Amino acid sequence: MCDAAQKDLYAVLGASSADSAQQLRQRYQQLALQYHPDRLGGEASSEVESAVKKFLEVDAAWRILSDQDTRRQYDLQRRAQELKQDWPVDCTVCLDDMTWDQDECVYTYSCRCGGGFIVSEEETQRRQQDDEQEGTEEGEHRGVVVCCDTCSLSVYVTWSLHRKTC
Repeated sequence: MCDAAQKDLYAVLGASSADSAQQLRQRYQQLALQYHPDRLGGEASSEVESAVKKFLEVDAAWRILSDQDTRRQYDLQRRAQELKQDWPVDCTVCLDDMTWDQDECVYTYSCRCGGGFIVSEEETQRRQQDDEQEGTEEGEHRGVVVCCDTCSLSVYVTWSLHRKTC
């Protein structure tokens, strides 16, 4: 299922994730008939090769989406991948503008929804060490995207390299 997870299996079938099992079956049957190697007869070899490849893709997609359990697992993986995509950044915040919470050892910044953005001191130190190993020039600004703990907004938190930490 790893290879198939890289492609959108619903797109392979020309379907949507909201389609029922019956709708997916109909799309599979149409495409299987269209691209099945036995139906291609005397066409040019490059066309046959392309059709066989498409048939195998359609068949692989159907094998996963036809079973309720594997479809659910695929949908969960697909959703997790969507959530890992880059977040749209609402604004850029300098670490110096964030509030240091001594008890929690984190920097905080209030979100307009009432929630907050949180960056740990450990995270900033680790990122700074990574930057130093990569040979980033002194004074250059680096940062990290941080998501609000309540809503879907995110900010890009920046700091100067070689910044003194507590």
